[in-house]
Amino acid sequence: MPTRTTTLDITGMSCANCSTTVQETLSDLDGVTAADANFATDEGSVEYDPDAVSLREIYDAVESAGYGAVSETATVAISDMSCANCAETTAEALLETPGVLDADVNYATDEAQVTYNPADVSLGTLYDAIEDAGYSPVREDGDDDESGDAREAARDAEIRKQRRLTLFGALLSAPMLFFLADRFLLGGVLVPETVFGVELGWVEFLLATPVQAILGWPFYRNSYNAIVRNRRANMDVLIALGSSTAYLYSVAVLSGLIAGDVYFDTAALILVFITLGNYLEARSKGQAGDALRKLLEMEAETATLVSEDGTESEVPLEDVAVGDRMKVRPGEKIPTDGVVVEGDSAVDESMVTGESVPVEKSAGDEVVGSTINENGVLVVEATNVGADTALQQIVQTVKEAQSRQPEIQNLADRISAYFVPAVIANAVFWGVVWFAFPEILAGVVEWLPLWGQVAGGPAVVGGTISVFEFAVVVFASAVLIACPCALGLATPAATMVGTTIGAQNGVLFRGGDILERARDVDTVVFDKTGTLTEGEMELTDVVPVAQFRADGGQVLNAEQDPQADLLHLAASAERGSEHPLARAIVEGAEDRGVAVSEPSDFENVPGQGIRATVDGTEVLVGNRKLLREAGVDPDPAAETMEQLEREGKTAMLVARDGELAGVVADADTVKESAKRAVSALTERGLDVMMLTGDNERTARAVAERVGIDPENVRAEVLPEDKSDAVEAIQNDGSKAMMVGDGVNDAPAL
Repeated sequence: MPTRTTTLDITGMSCANCSTTVQETLSDLDGVTAADANFATDEGSVEYDPDAVSLREIYDAVESAGYGAVSETATVAISDMSCANCAETTAEALLETPGVLDADVNYATDEAQVTYNPADVSLGTLYDAIEDAGYSPVREDGDDDESGDAREAARDAEIRKQRRLTLFGALLSAPMLFFLADRFLLGGVLVPETVFGVELGWVEFLLATPVQAILGWPFYRNSYNAIVRNRRANMDVLIALGSSTAYLYSVAVLSGLIAGDVYFDTAALILVFITLGNYLEARSKGQAGDALRKLLEMEAETATLVSEDGTESEVPLEDVAVGDRMKVRPGEKIPTDGVVVEGDSAVDESMVTGESVPVEKSAGDEVVGSTINENGVLVVEATNVGADTALQQIVQTVKEAQSRQPEIQNLADRISAYFVPAVIANAVFWGVVWFAFPEILAGVVEWLPLWGQVAGGPAVVGGTISVFEFAVVVFASAVLIACPCALGLATPAATMVGTTIGAQNGVLFRGGDILERARDVDTVVFDKTGTLTEGEMELTDVVPVAQFRADGGQVLNAEQDPQADLLHLAASAERGSEHPLARAIVEGAEDRGVAVSEPSDFENVPGQGIRATVDGTEVLVGNRKLLREAGVDPDPAAETMEQLEREGKTAMLVARDGELAGVVADADTVKESAKRAVSALTERGLDVMMLTGDNERTARAVAERVGIDPENVRAEVLPEDKSDAVEAIQNDGSKAMMVGDGVNDAPAL
């Protein structure tokens, strides 16, 4: 094979000695005939024999010398693949393309992940390589939104095409299914020998021929590409061979060329059922991509940039650069990761941390892109943009997870390359043997218990069909019964359906290999927020202090309800706030039928609470610090506060006109099904643990309520540390499974 020359963009070189080191390292590789590295241009040139050394080995050699070589990774959506052999063929075509380091093609996701040298190869070249292998890449222009639209459009088009083909084939095959039922179940009493003077065989021919031509065409085309272009057989070859054998044999019988029966129904129905399977598979693949699209939808679309002179301009998210300052108003998403430079607010970070209560932010605090600013105005300086943001890193993690195949599928991919030729050879062998020695084989079959011969066997042993016809039936049966084979189709289909059903039920499997290993799990690790709990705050307690009097000092009469009066004060004061804790108090008051007034002089006190005027009196709702700075002693409610906080609730003090009025508390309520789920897992002998970004006290309180041992709780764990925490549990000898529902759980999953 002729040598290839590749150009490398080398990183990390700081002097001429570095370039010499790179050059010597590359020259020492077997298969490299010439190597050159230029420190001035940060480039290298390598001439090599691809049969002796791969481009990946060249890159690894540069890295082993302490430097780097620029590469890019692209995900290419592919249509028209019908089995694992197609994926392997496509991967080989990509790997043979000069400039490609790695290529992993996953039939289950209809995608290829390709790592390549951008100096040698472009996306267009990769698309051409896939087309030359006989498949159809979804060509994209590099814009993320348009790329996603192109993939979704291609996926939807494939689903619609398979649905149309299935309905067309089913419409024409339904009469033949009725003919079969009448013949084998009713003894042929309903269907006459002729229909409008036309023999039933010709009626079946007229019904089966369009099915064979239209539904069979994709299989014929793919078979041609597999055998002629790629020199290998795939599942389409089995389908085309089996259905064509039944169809052509039936045509020969109908034409009087040979004696026997017709099998138009077999030829048509096998195509209909396999096309139906393709439709269901295409639909399940489309549903499986929803999780990734939902992640991307969380991202803000625009950002409001603030210039040095204070002018504001709204720009697309992709135009934001590191160092830009962005204004984020209440209710808006923070566009990118950054640091607060001005303002105070509470930020809902539940997407990332799982913490159901918004986190107070002020100057100097870090914020995460796509989290939601709750109440104040913030000015944020961008620190990570584009692919470097936390959300994009999570998206990339999920993308990589979807390309991971279970080990049994990897085994299936390897076996299926030899399976199809073996099936065809097996079918030919038994067809010939039955034709040559029908009496001997018929005797063997008769000797076997519970076995019988189709149509009673060939005529020479008392059957109803000729020896040749019986041999054809044996050949066609051996081919058709193996297509689509369980190894090549059922494994990826089961993986996709299994992960999709899991996602629909709130469980995100990181990849097919995890699904396969789930049977060995002995420890289940739960996220808290949104998994064991509802993920939304709810008013749980209203506790007035003993000396609280709703009328401001006079003795309460029997008709007055101190709880309702306290809740009226707290809810009315909080009505001006958008904080989730405040909304829970207001909604709780309305649900209890307590009147809520419109406050005046509302003031948000960052990190402490709120101050407002309700019905002419000053009301404070917040933490101990808020009351102490206002000269109100919170100690009379200390025992109540501690009890509520031990229960994992967020307790807030309420004061009116300088006097302590009581305590209100919100909590993220536990799901009704959580305790049952934990109990069921425990009964099966599994260890159950909790891993959460929430605080220790809240986490332990929730654990006790659902039946998890508090010693099995890991609290205040950040998203980037969750995967390390799971790994630590596994390193202790446990086979752990992570169960979560939020974006913050994706890396650990």
